[in-house]
Amino acid sequence: MPPKQQGTKAKPPAASKSSNAKGQRSRVKQPKQPAPVLDRIKRLFGSLCAQIDGGHFPNALKTCNKILRLDPTDVDARNAKLFLLLQTEQYTAALELLGEGSPSDARNFERAYAYYRIQREEEAADVLGQIKGKENDDPLVARGVIHLEAQLGYRQGSYESSLELYNELLDTAEPNTEEHSDVLTNLTATQTHQDFISTDYLRALDALPPQVVNALEETPPPQPTTQAQTQLAGHLPSNDTTAAKEGIDGTKPKSPRKSRLPKGVVLGVTPLPDPERWLRKSERTIQPHHKKKRGGGGGGATQGSVADAPPSGGGGGGASGKGGKGKKKK
Repeated sequence: MPPKQQGTKAKPPAASKSSNAKGQRSRVKQPKQPAPVLDRIKRLFGSLCAQIDGGHFPNALKTCNKILRLDPTDVDARNAKLFLLLQTEQYTAALELLGEGSPSDARNFERAYAYYRIQREEEAADVLGQIKGKENDDPLVARGVIHLEAQLGYRQGSYESSLELYNELLDTAEPNTEEHSDVLTNLTATQTHQDFISTDYLRALDALPPQVVNALEETPPPQPTTQAQTQLAGHLPSNDTTAAKEGIDGTKPKSPRKSRLPKGVVLGVTPLPDPERWLRKSERTIQPHHKKKRGGGGGGATQGSVADAPPSGGGGGGASGKGGKGKKKK
């Protein structure tokens, strides 16, 4: 048979440069389009609810700021942020949030509470007066107003009005609840102050001799301490600052003594030195333990030890024949 002719395979045509460029362009990933604003806000609100339920208020506050950056007019986010600011005791920031936008009476109770916590009692009393002048259908807010008014009266020294408000709250509070316990505690403290001012203080003065009472009334008030003088100097004009620093009697207050600890010593970290380091070693209560020298004579035998018996006269030859070296014969 004639040999078969070997066929040559045809090579595929080489791809052109233009086709390669098109393929590379198609492989380049297109930038991902951002999600719609409503979807992002929805996801952020889900995270916000989980953070508030878990008590992670600082993280929840950051989430509220993200929502407000997307939608500054979101009412729910603003209310949640106000709640979180009050929970984290950021009362100045809460007042700034309440002052943003158009003024509204819906959050007057929160405004009064923030004023009360930063010790601005006059503003708190004014806001409480505005709340009481209008009808309020929410019973929780009404009880909160009574609570806040009683606490404000206690701070201002109006113990009689505070007692009336606390008695009113105690009569309407359910027993064995947290509110009942808080009202009872505040009522007891207010009653104690009222009794001291009305009866106990006067009885104590009546029990004293007349000479002691006269001496107390004629004695000048004590001089302010150095710390009080320093605080007073910050509120005085510049001309009176030097006089306040020098004190009433003209003597300058002594500067606090610097620490005399050695360099590198930290209190509570560096171990204390041995209190017997100045005594002789023989006079110290704790003697150092010295290691025994090698080869030294040991003490008595321990339990279970067996001493080697001296070799007998008859068996000496046998022992020398087996083991160790014997004496040379002369």
